[in-house]
Amino acid sequence: MADGTIASDQIVAAGQPWSAVIRKGQRLRIVDLEGNQGVDFLCYAAANPEERYHAANTLKKSKTLLLTKGHTLYSDVARPLMTIVEDTCGTHDTIGGCCSAPSNEMLYGVRNAPGCRENFLHELAKHGLGRRDIVANLNFFCNVPVHAHNRLDPLVFAQSRSGAGNYIELGADADVLAIVSNCPQVNNPCNSGKPTPIKVTVFAA
Repeated sequence: MADGTIASDQIVAAGQPWSAVIRKGQRLRIVDLEGNQGVDFLCYAAANPEERYHAANTLKKSKTLLLTKGHTLYSDVARPLMTIVEDTCGTHDTIGGCCSAPSNEMLYGVRNAPGCRENFLHELAKHGLGRRDIVANLNFFCNVPVHAHNRLDPLVFAQSRSGAGNYIELGADADVLAIVSNCPQVNNPCNSGKPTPIKVTVFAA
């Protein structure tokens, strides 16, 4: 697929959030610049954010826990929001959810360590949204293997399979508000213990 005209292009520093409205027909590309970097993601219908990404609808329609090129992200009212049009990594988590200060203390005994939930809250506030608008999210480039007898890894997240330059690209099926947290986590292997920058590019329709 040809890249097309760039509407916006931004480096998002390690551990930082990003958000934008992606218009129908535009494409959002998220690039893992250095490899092994987890990127938490949510999206909402821009005109009515009460309609938002719905993990269960998406997984039931795709019939897999591992989303990749060709799969569509569906809303809570079963309408398509975004479709994965390119994917050079192939491993993205749909069940692990976002890290947060409370979960970091619960899981790792680390206090005062904010995570992607806090990043989501920061960005959502810019759009008049808040805590009640956070739902189960996607984790791009993250590896959460499910073993025999439905067992997860001891730290849930395993070493990422993403290499430097891997990217995922999503086409907007409607006007959507996209929220990104470039994950700051250092207590599990999702970022190999060293969060790094990503690049976020929006291509015009």
